[in-house]
This record gives sequence, C-alpha cells and structure tokens, in this order.
Amino acid sequence: LLAKIRREYAQLVTSGAQLLLLFIGFKLDSYEGWLGSLSAMALISFFAWLSALHRLRLIKATPTSKVASAAQGYVELIGTGKPYVESPLISKLRVLPCLWYRYKVEQRGAKNSWNTIDHGESSNPFILHDGSGSCVIDPEHAEIITKHRDQWITGNYRHTEWKLIHHDSIYALGEFRTHNVATEFDQRAELNALLADWKRDMPELHSRFDLDDNGELDMKEWMLARSAARREVSKKMQVAHAQSDIHIMGQPHDGKLYLLSNIAPNKLSRRYLYWSWAHIVILFGALVGLGWVMQTT
Repeated sequence: LLAKIRREYAQLVTSGAQLLLLFIGFKLDSYEGWLGSLSAMALISFFAWLSALHRLRLIKATPTSKVASAAQGYVELIGTGKPYVESPLISKLRVLPCLWYRYKVEQRGAKNSWNTIDHGESSNPFILHDGSGSCVIDPEHAEIITKHRDQWITGNYRHTEWKLIHHDSIYALGEFRTHNVATEFDQRAELNALLADWKRDMPELHSRFDLDDNGELDMKEWMLARSAARREVSKKMQVAHAQSDIHIMGQPHDGKLYLLSNIAPNKLSRRYLYWSWAHIVILFGALVGLGWVMQTT
C-alpha cells in the first residue's frame, strides 16, 4: 500500500490535475467553487513542486558508480537490462517478453469516464550489467518511469501497459548490497543440518556406518559418520568460496527514493526541472487567483 501511495504521489508531479481543478472552478463559477478549486490547485502544486525538486536533487547529487566498485548503501547505477533467468518474463496484456511490466484495464462508464477494473505489475527481479559486473535489481516498491507505454481501446475497454525490455539502458537509484556467499557460510549449522538429515533415514545411516551390523551406532561408528559429514560440508564450503559475490539493489531501508528508469539521468533531470518550474508558476498563479476571488466578494 505504501509503495502504491508513493507511486501515485510521484505521478502527481507530471499530472494535469490542476487543469481539471481549473475546469471545475469555471464549471461551478461561484465563490465557494473558485475558493475550493484554487485552494486545491495551490496545495497540489506545492507538494508536486517539492516532489519534483526532491527527485531532481537526488539524481544530480548522487554520482554514478560501477557495480564492481560500488560502496554499500545508496548509489546510482547505469547499465544494460537483462533477464534474471533464461525463460523471459511475459507481459500481461501484450504477451511480449520483457524485464518488468505494469498494466491497467479500464471500462468506459457514464459521461465517457473510465473506471479501473484490473491492474497490477510484475515483481520478478532482473539484471543490470554495466561492463564491470552484474547487479540483481528487485523492482518491488520501486518508482518506475519508462518510455515504453502502449495504450489501445477494444470496445468499451481501454488497456494500458508499461514495460522495461531486454537491452534497455537502465538507470537505477537505490540501496546497493553485496552478499558474499563464502562469509555467510555457517560450517557448524551446515554440519548439524546434514547430520539431522541423515538421522531421518536411519536404515541408510546404519548401512553406511554400522560396521559390526548390531543395529546400533557406537561411539566409534558415530565419530566415523561425523567425519564423513565434515568432509561433505568442507566440499560445500569450497564451492561457496569459488562463487562470486552477489550484488543486489532494492528499496532503501531509510525510506529514500528508489527509482528505476530506461530514461537517461540527464533527461530525467530536465524533466523534473521543467515540472518543478511549472508547478511553482501554477502555485503562484493559484495564490494570485485566491487573492482576487477574496477581494471581489
């Protein structure tokens, strides 16, 4: 729910809500109507201006890092998007291979309005590769801006689908974490888990280590079983040491902006700069309008 609220709030930055409120003011053409619509315009523009300015500052202030040398924490990455697994993710409406999708289905209502009847998005991870290494991108709770948007109408239904696709240049701003498989390998826990697993199949355990066939494992035989288990755990640890680190980007724990896009950061910056100026102009225009309405009554 929090992610949905943040996404709707982010969409407010580039929405035309103020134009709708202005239309409502003209439609009502009364003191109360103008007072309400202009006040709402000023309030929306103020928070939208703050939102656009906040995103602009974060994009400009965060330097681009390389996956192989990125510090743990809040970073900016730019690379090529690739599927996480061999079988690609398939979008809901267009049924096309992609890295991520969001969709919405609306039904035509009274007075040519559209009511949402179905919506959703994928949460499958994908890979960002920047030449120095690969990072697993977890899109859950991310604010995603994409230039791939399809919309079509079939009868009384309007379908909209947004996608990130294979080979897109991906801009990612979020919390970067590295998991080292070797350092996280708990040899004692692995040994205990393996022995517990062997104990669940006592006939097999006896066939391997009951040397005198008396149906019981004495101390010597049990020590032999533990030695065999240690050898297996040592092999698993060697495999873990041979594996490379796993880099993951996800939602920051401190609530900072988590942004994914296939639009270049300089273009994103220009977009937010434009909207911050647009909203501040609308804000002052609404305040001037409020003053005029109050003076004329």
